[in-house]
Amino acid sequence: MNKKIYESITEAETQAIGEKLGMEAKQGEVYCLDGELGVGKTVFTKGFAKGLSIHEHVTSPTFTILNLYESGRLHFYHFDVYRISDPYELEEIGYEDYFFGQGVTMVEWASRIEELIPKEARYITIEKDLSKGLDYRTITIEEGD
Repeated sequence: MNKKIYESITEAETQAIGEKLGMEAKQGEVYCLDGELGVGKTVFTKGFAKGLSIHEHVTSPTFTILNLYESGRLHFYHFDVYRISDPYELEEIGYEDYFFGQGVTMVEWASRIEELIPKEARYITIEKDLSKGLDYRTITIEEGD
């Protein structure tokens, strides 16, 4: 498994790391994003969307589960599954059409639905380290099998 570790001390740096990854993203890829509440998952995702040349306002789909962005170089499917109690609730919205579709998928709180995640997915973990400052983040990106 290939692993890259980045350090960020500002929201702008976190967003820039996401943007770089978004610029490299390819059709059909699934990115799994995990980290505790308030760690910067949405900030990272805004950067990722910018890397896809999406200029719409990006928000976390905490209550809607899925936001679609179709204005960039690839369609972007942004899931937030924090409120999902059973992974198979996603079948009702046809998650497979997105995970295996024509765009790129980002899943916040992906560990809650790990049995649905394709084995070739990429995993992104954002962690705080308060001993290094309130805004310090470690961003780990791992490629799946």
